[in-house]
Amino acid sequence: MSEAVYAIGQRVRHALFEYRGVIIDVDPVFSLSDDWYQNEAVSRPPRDRPWYRVLVHNAIHETYVAERNLEADLSDEPVNHPDIELHFSGLVDGVYQTRQRGN
Repeated sequence: MSEAVYAIGQRVRHALFEYRGVIIDVDPVFSLSDDWYQNEAVSRPPRDRPWYRVLVHNAIHETYVAERNLEADLSDEPVNHPDIELHFSGLVDGVYQTRQRGN
């Protein structure tokens, strides 16, 4: 198991599919089912490295992406997604600020 390169609120770009997004969760290792991995992770990225939940720019869905398929998004453009405000309070210096949640 290795330490995550990216953090919640960081904007990223998918290296293979070239979509942009923002990270909303980080798993230290792959945590979905074997069926999902076999059907969706066609490039067979390592399961023992970090995986990320990403809100996809200009879409209504999120993705689950292996770290090796991500790179930092240096575009300075905000991410447009209907759930941004659910997770974040704003964009400061290129990083989305996590919304504080009450009990």
